[in-house]
Amino acid sequence: MKSTTECYKKVSEDCFRYIKLQETTKEKFKNKKKMIKSFLIPISFWIASKAKNKKPYTIGLGGGQGAGKTTISSIVTLILKKYFKLSVFKISIDDFYKTRKERFLLSKKIHPAFMTRGVPGTHDTKIIFNFFKKIRSRNFKSFKMPKFDKSIDDRCKKNFWYKIKQKPDVIILEGWCVGARAQQSYQLKKSINFFEKNNDQNLVWRKYVNFQLKTKYKKIFNKLNCLLYLKAKNFNLLQVWRLKQEKKLEFKSKNKKNLKIMNKKEVIKFMQTYQRITQNMFKDAPKYCSIILNLNSNHQIKSVDYRK
Repeated sequence: MKSTTECYKKVSEDCFRYIKLQETTKEKFKNKKKMIKSFLIPISFWIASKAKNKKPYTIGLGGGQGAGKTTISSIVTLILKKYFKLSVFKISIDDFYKTRKERFLLSKKIHPAFMTRGVPGTHDTKIIFNFFKKIRSRNFKSFKMPKFDKSIDDRCKKNFWYKIKQKPDVIILEGWCVGARAQQSYQLKKSINFFEKNNDQNLVWRKYVNFQLKTKYKKIFNKLNCLLYLKAKNFNLLQVWRLKQEKKLEFKSKNKKNLKIMNKKEVIKFMQTYQRITQNMFKDAPKYCSIILNLNSNHQIKSVDYRK
């Protein structure tokens, strides 16, 4: 308890400063002290104890759209750096999205739905594998990693990419499908929403996505040392939170040109492409992840379960 209190005193100011930058006039974080002191600091202690034994220690942070992965991973990163003096590199699986041009070609070759970023198959897995190879190399050399701009729905120019100058102690890979597993073939047959029923009658899209999970993504997620999972109550809550996320993106990007900001109808349609994997993770991810962060209806951490 003493260590938790000491850690809180040292990191709280920086944590609150970060949270304030994420808030808008209409959207304010609640119970910030409890989130940091009762949940995120103990998780950081758990990570720090594991990181001593294996470097770089690689963490996956999964959870539905809008669940708060970026906020939580950013605060944990801050704590690990500030209090534990660990070198941390945090990246989203979103940053590995294929470019708009590449997704356009995929949509022509396989299925029109692959123009929409998100599902397994729309990420550049070669770059992800190369990332793990370089980051774990004994002869480490600095390198760059791509950065994706959702407001333009395309990869940033190379001068905006991440530059990794040294081998980190901890790597955090966060993303809505991080840790997801493939379904059995028979489970794909029944459509679960309007999108699947009307746009994937022959199961081409969902079979391709599932095959990606079974092959390339399974190999990627097997490279993780542990998985943390943000568990929301249901998919409808995620839709509400994702709508708020899009409004925040619009507010932060208002001075940019050629924006790809979605309205409510577009967000709901967009999220239907995520629904199958998200709902499957609701059911299965708690069985194999290391830590479950249970979220309540107010978008707050209700409890944390540590699994053996």
